[in-house]
Amino acid sequence: MNAYGFIEISGVVAAIDVLDIMCKAANVELATWERKLGGRLVTLVIEGEVEAVRQALEAGSSNGIKKPVASGILANPHSEIQRIVAISASRFKGKDQAKKQEYKMLGQDPPDFNLKEQLNKD
Repeated sequence: MNAYGFIEISGVVAAIDVLDIMCKAANVELATWERKLGGRLVTLVIEGEVEAVRQALEAGSSNGIKKPVASGILANPHSEIQRIVAISASRFKGKDQAKKQEYKMLGQDPPDFNLKEQLNKD
């Protein structure tokens, strides 16, 4: 792997459709995915060789049941980008990597944070 491809699309069904198209169009694999707004916005991250990722994104963007909101390619991603993708992948693939290294994604509450407890303090 020497490139990541990112595609953001509205809806889980549209995301699955685009992922299927991309994986069939080129030699790429799903690295991770993120759902936001209850699945109304889905970001797929694929990985592979630069040209394969480019082909996959073009095929997915033009042949999916919906047009993507955004897409992009990162050739030779920085190690911090690889770390963020690994953290995301650990959540959906069930890996323990994030727990071992105690990474925290932006917008994610710390493990000891209790919203009810914080609200009742006042």
